[in-house]
Amino acid sequence: MQSKRQTVFIVDDDEDLREALSLLMRSVGIKSQAYASAKEFLHQLDAGDSGCLILDIRMPGMTGMELQAELHKRRIKMPIIFLTGHGDVPLAVTAMKAGAFDFIQKPLDAHRLMISVMNALKGDRGSGDSPMTFAGNAGKLASLSERQLNVLRLLIDGKPNSEIADTLCISIKTVEFHRASIRRKLGVANLSELFKVVFENRK
Repeated sequence: MQSKRQTVFIVDDDEDLREALSLLMRSVGIKSQAYASAKEFLHQLDAGDSGCLILDIRMPGMTGMELQAELHKRRIKMPIIFLTGHGDVPLAVTAMKAGAFDFIQKPLDAHRLMISVMNALKGDRGSGDSPMTFAGNAGKLASLSERQLNVLRLLIDGKPNSEIADTLCISIKTVEFHRASIRRKLGVANLSELFKVVFENRK
């Protein structure tokens, strides 16, 4: 029996940000639903929903942290990625101690956010594993060499070229060569398309 498709739930009172995040999720093939308030989200929430929650920490009415507390009360263990402003770091730390998956400061870095979303959807709480296990090297990934798969894992984990080079004991030029080869073999032009290939392979 096929499992229910995971959904990224976006809860933020900023309409422009909701639309931008919905577009970002759609661009990499991830289902999303957006809500203007915590109460609106709670009203439609089904106990069987699977996925993760991108949640603004400060909102009128019910705040993000109040929603987190309500989900705990209902014993709903959906990973929460908090979006915070510059002055909200102390609140975010409190939210992390209460079980939040991650917090990301605004203005948002799309690459950083997607890494967090993919790890949250996998259910990985920082074990060090890639958000993609590449089991069986299915589909397009089968065309990659072992070294290219290693580079891809680190790339998806958000590592810069210099750190990938140090980890694999190769030069930065070699990393750049492998990245170009990966894009060519997977038929992608940018990170957004790369995330889509990886995400589709793990579903």
